[in-house]
Amino acid sequence: MTRPDLSPTDRSTIKRGKNRAMTDRSALHDVLDAGLVCHLGVVVDGSPLVLPTGYGRDGDTLYLHGSTGARSLRAAADGVDVCVNVTVLDGVVYARSVFHHSMNYRSAVVHGRATLVTDDDEKLHGLRVLTEHLAPGSWGHARLPNRKELAATAVLALDLTEAAVKVRTGGPVDDEEDIGTVPAWAGVLPVRQVFGEPEPCHLQPEGTPVPGHVRRRAG
Repeated sequence: MTRPDLSPTDRSTIKRGKNRAMTDRSALHDVLDAGLVCHLGVVVDGSPLVLPTGYGRDGDTLYLHGSTGARSLRAAADGVDVCVNVTVLDGVVYARSVFHHSMNYRSAVVHGRATLVTDDDEKLHGLRVLTEHLAPGSWGHARLPNRKELAATAVLALDLTEAAVKVRTGGPVDDEEDIGTVPAWAGVLPVRQVFGEPEPCHLQPEGTPVPGHVRRRAG
C-alpha cells in the first residue's frame, strides 16, 4: 500500500528556503537511494554525536548497522530520538558575489526512534538490504554472515514517517545590480559520483575475473 506524502511536523518543517522543500514521498526515497552513507545523530552522555553510518532502505523502513559496541548504535537502540541525514551534492554554484555562492544538492533528514532488530530473519533481511544498497549483487555472491558475525552486528530499523526533503537546482541567484556590472564568472560546476576501475585484492589469485555485478557498477 502506498503511504501518503510527507506531513511536516514541528521539527521536520523546513523554515529556511521553504521553496526548496519537497513533500512527495518518492522524493525522499530518491534521495535515500542515491546516497551511500548517512550520518546518524544521537545524544550520548549529554553530548551530541554524529557519525557516518551504513544504511539501506526497504519501502518506508531505513535499516542502519554497525558494531554492537558502537556507542551511537547502543544509544539509538535505547529508544531515544535520533536524526539521520543523507545529502547528495550535485554541483557547486559560482555567483558574481561570494555571498551568493551556493551548492546544488538533494538532502533528506529523518527523525524518529530506531528499533533494535533482534529477530534473526529480519536481521538477515536488514543486512541484505544494506549490502545490496552499497554493493548490489554481493548478497548472492559472497559468503553470508555466520552466527558469530551476526552477534557482533547491530541492526536498527527506523520508520520513515517523519522526514524532510530539500532540493536546490539551477544557477546562481545574484543581486540585480551585480548582473552586467561584476565581471566574475557565474555558473554551475556539476559534481558527479563515478566508480573507477575495480582493483583486485592483492591476495586474489591471478587471473580471477571481475564478477559481473562489480563490472556493471563500474560502468
